[in-house]
Amino acid sequence: MPKIETEKKIKVEDSSSLKGTLASVFLLGFFLIVTWVGVYFLFLDRVHNL
Repeated sequence: MPKIETEKKIKVEDSSSLKGTLASVFLLGFFLIVTWVGVYFLFLDRVHNL
């Protein structure tokens, strides 16, 4: 009976850097926080002027 190879050797290259991804996530998070804070203050301003 032939031996069946169950373990495949896969070469994984870890040459990609995630620094750009981290920077993009931080910029997106900062943008979302600033947007939500701006909308909140706009809401408070409009409620106050009723």
